[in-house]
Amino acid sequence: MTQFREMRRKAQQLSQADSVAVLERATSGTLAVLGDDGYPYAVPLSYVYADGKLFFHSALAGHKVDAIRQCDKASFCVVDTDEVHPDEFTTYFRSVIAFGRVRIVDDPAEKREAARWLGARYNPDDEPALERELDKGLAHMHVVEFSIEHLTGKQAIELTRKHNITHD
Repeated sequence: MTQFREMRRKAQQLSQADSVAVLERATSGTLAVLGDDGYPYAVPLSYVYADGKLFFHSALAGHKVDAIRQCDKASFCVVDTDEVHPDEFTTYFRSVIAFGRVRIVDDPAEKREAARWLGARYNPDDEPALERELDKGLAHMHVVEFSIEHLTGKQAIELTRKHNITHD
């Protein structure tokens, strides 16, 4: 079992529930995998958080797919808040990082269900159009599942203080 690092600034650490809420709220993040010649490869993409996992779609070939086939370890970062406060020389931020394993979903029923979650996330009120799109495009894409092994969230100390004041 992998031993993941503990966060140094624990006062700024988000709860697991708050970290999951960020994943549920956000619509894009950055997937980092081990790329060509041992270089990290980080790619921004759309995702859906469902069934306790992250799901992405991908072309059938490319750098991301090659990297996933080479090594299943990955991380995924989502920035939820990014407010620059120049007068304070700081940024009020909130973000989460997930560590886990990625795999290309091969089972056709599992692939369709995950692709349906993705489609419904970005076009939630048009089931007939989603089904037509799946019928047309599912064979021309991969669905990637990211199983989360470790999830941490962190926010600026100013946001932590603000939250504590409003909840006292």
